[in-house]
Amino acid sequence: MTAQILDGKHVAQLTEASLTERVAALKAQSNGRTPVLATILVGDDPASATYVKMKANACKRIGMESMAIELPSSTRTNDLLAQIEALNHNPDVHGILLQHPVPSHIDERAAFDMIALNKDVDGVTCLGFGRMSMGESAYGCATPQGIMRLLEHYAINLEGKHAVVVGRSPILGKPMAMMLLQANATVTICHSRTVDLPRHIEQADVVVGAVGRPEFIRAEWIKEGAVVVDAGYHPGGVGDIELGPLADRASAITPVPGGVGPMTINTLIQQTVESGEKALRASN
Repeated sequence: MTAQILDGKHVAQLTEASLTERVAALKAQSNGRTPVLATILVGDDPASATYVKMKANACKRIGMESMAIELPSSTRTNDLLAQIEALNHNPDVHGILLQHPVPSHIDERAAFDMIALNKDVDGVTCLGFGRMSMGESAYGCATPQGIMRLLEHYAINLEGKHAVVVGRSPILGKPMAMMLLQANATVTICHSRTVDLPRHIEQADVVVGAVGRPEFIRAEWIKEGAVVVDAGYHPGGVGDIELGPLADRASAITPVPGGVGPMTINTLIQQTVESGEKALRASN
């Protein structure tokens, strides 16, 4: 068995082509206005700065605009909340991204939850998570939503399958589990402290690695024919799962890099376009 490669880079490129057309149509209908993504970067972490730049470049590729807000690491929580509130009330801003992580003295959860639901295109608010979990309208967390889009593109059937999510973060593991559950999978949530983790993983038809540790999930734990989704990325180009030996055992795998990563940014941009379409057409 040769594993099918779930090529996130390819799917993201296809989506960008359609998003370019949608943005052009929207500009024609709204006197040249485009969706706008506001990114907030607090501090000077080089990796975070790189991620913000990548998101700005993705906006530019499809013809929409981005607004970069850079704040010093000394910024207080109340100052950040005021900045987000101002963006909430700015009719020219359609999506708000607070780059994670923020400096440790800032209440990150309070900052996330200040983002208005209609502009929460990264899917990070408690309200958005709750609505998504209940099957109500909300933008999904970008990485798990990107994974669901990738699985859908390659027609991976989830109904009735046993999915094991390894990781429980509020913006990846937990929403991933809820999305899989809504797709009619039976879901087990594990984490780094799960007792006898290999026993849980060996029962999985679908394994999602979202634990944040390089190759923490060993290939020998994964049964033949499983669908393997690796949401991790670490120095040396490895993810959370030992992928090498799975090329001839899994039915499908996401490569690292080039699998989940491109879908995360692409989903953020797609959801910003959706938010912009709703707002700009409503204002015409």
